[in-house]
Amino acid sequence: MPLTLYAALWVAALVLALLTFIWVSIHFLSRCSCTLRLKKLICCCEGKYYMEREETTNQASMDLSQPKSSRLKSLDTFRGFSITLMVFVNYGGGGYWFLQHAPWNGLTIADLVMPWFVFIIGTSIMLAFSSMQRKGVTRLQLLRKLSWRTVVLMFIGFCFINYSPRDGLLSWSWLRIPGVLQRLAFTYFILSLMQMFSPYQEIPPTQVHWWIPVQDVVLYWPQWIFILLLETVWLCVTFLLPVPDCPIGYLGAGGIGDNGLYPNCTGGAAAYIDKWLLGHNIYWHPTCKAMYHTTQPFDPEGVLGTINSIVMGFIGMQAGKIFLFYRKLNNKIIIRFTIWAFILGIMAAILSKCTRDSGFIPVNKNLWSLSYVACMGSMSFVLLGMMYFFVDIKGWWGGQPFIYPGMNSILVYVGHSLLGFYFPFSWEMRYQDSHWEPLFQSLWGTALWIFVSYLLYRKHFFLKI
Repeated sequence: MPLTLYAALWVAALVLALLTFIWVSIHFLSRCSCTLRLKKLICCCEGKYYMEREETTNQASMDLSQPKSSRLKSLDTFRGFSITLMVFVNYGGGGYWFLQHAPWNGLTIADLVMPWFVFIIGTSIMLAFSSMQRKGVTRLQLLRKLSWRTVVLMFIGFCFINYSPRDGLLSWSWLRIPGVLQRLAFTYFILSLMQMFSPYQEIPPTQVHWWIPVQDVVLYWPQWIFILLLETVWLCVTFLLPVPDCPIGYLGAGGIGDNGLYPNCTGGAAAYIDKWLLGHNIYWHPTCKAMYHTTQPFDPEGVLGTINSIVMGFIGMQAGKIFLFYRKLNNKIIIRFTIWAFILGIMAAILSKCTRDSGFIPVNKNLWSLSYVACMGSMSFVLLGMMYFFVDIKGWWGGQPFIYPGMNSILVYVGHSLLGFYFPFSWEMRYQDSHWEPLFQSLWGTALWIFVSYLLYRKHFFLKI
């Protein structure tokens, strides 16, 4: 493959690396002071120790009655990194294949983003519910809040993101019911109900029991039973439900795939369930259509895949439980994150046999297969653990620039979906036969949304639902 194919990408990477180096250098030098002593220039750079010492010295003059914010900057950074990558790939990612969704089985960079969001939702639920319970918020108040948020997210997704009229002002024939925000909202609702009705609402005091090393699992055993039952439903429906004119347990793309033996079986049971419940009001342009020449609709945010979306969010809840149970024991948090990443990674490797198409359950974002959820769960633990180490534990990084869109993720997502394909975020390209202009446009549009979120951050404006 010619090297010039990736020339634009290499140049963009070098420019971003140079800008990062300049920003870090300016930030470092801004904390340095120089004085002239005995005809010698002496510079002293104030580090973290000086800042901590100054804060300790001035602590007596502070109002100790005001609680210190326990917000995890690493979680906002992870969310911002995810939304930034989502905006970039939605703008086309420069036209590179690995920045587009995989046609069917396998993974590309574009396939990583949504499960990260679901993971973050689960983690945020644990932290938010713990905070609200400490403030004395009742279950009824919690139910009202989470119900309102769910309805608003579904309304935005259904009426604004999915809405693109072609046959008049309103036409039921083309309207798509599932969607990204709809799935996120429903996942959030189920996970919140799980936590709200959990028998352990408060983190219990440390006691001597044999299960102390795994207390963050044992104390929430009803939730685990519910998740295992959900996953059993997914496995049974996926592999045991008879689908007309299709083999039982079929997970292929249909069309010309599998030697053209099952042209109308795209997605197997998942597509069959969607057609049965939603009719043709689902996605008509799946990623497999171009490569496999499929003629059937298939929705990657369909009903059956939502089950594993809930499982993915529950994995994120486990990260939140680890934060709450071991909030002052950073080493234990990192160790447990590593253990979970290893367990889920091994699970994904076994299910997929480390292949794209020959595993027991292939890694497939369209189906939200169990191996895909395990793989993404493992990666999420690794990324959040790394960001927690660098941002919250060591303080080597403040999360910039990702922390800005991370604190306004809904606004950035909805904004780029509605306005992202208008000037100045994008324009009609003249040189689409190369990667230079598409890549520049994708980076430019993404950078503008980061800048918008930065301005909103400076104004202390955060869109909350």
